[in-house]
Parts: sequence; structure tokens; C-alpha cells
Amino acid sequence: MNHNDIYRLAPHYRFQWEDAQQCHVLLFPEGMIKLNGGAGEIIKRMDGKKTVADIVNELKQAFPDVPDLEGDIIGMVELAAEKSWIVKADS
Repeated sequence: MNHNDIYRLAPHYRFQWEDAQQCHVLLFPEGMIKLNGGAGEIIKRMDGKKTVADIVNELKQAFPDVPDLEGDIIGMVELAAEKSWIVKADS
């Protein structure tokens, strides 16, 4: 993964806010994945147009006081890609 990569949600997942859970979730045919607040903020920005660097910059502006935010974002992107929740936009 590099900062110029562009990701989107994998086709078999749907991202949405779940009132009953009070968090963002990824829905898929076999179930649901609850996302913490930070993960939801990252995933909702993966629109197939923004680079990882764009997302890092957006979140740094939105949450300027969070230490090591870039490391957390990169870690989440790597986890989401490893779990196949997201795919590169050109896939």
C-alpha cells in the first residue's frame, strides 16, 4: 500500500450508519462488522476517487489533536485491505 493508492468498498459490502448499534457498519450477506468511530471515518472516505494521502490530509484537518493519526489511518487501510473489505479502485 502506498499513499497514492485509491480504494473503494469491495462489491459485496455495504457501508452505513446503524442506529441500533450507534456506529458505522459494513453489511455483507453473512452478517455485519461493527466499526469504531475512527474506522468509520476512514471507510466512508474511500470513494474510489481519493488517494490514501487525500484521506490522511482530510482526517488530519478534521482531527488535528489526535497523535499519530497517519499511522492509525495507514494501519486501518492495511487491515481493511487484508480483510478484503476494500479493493483498489482499478480492481
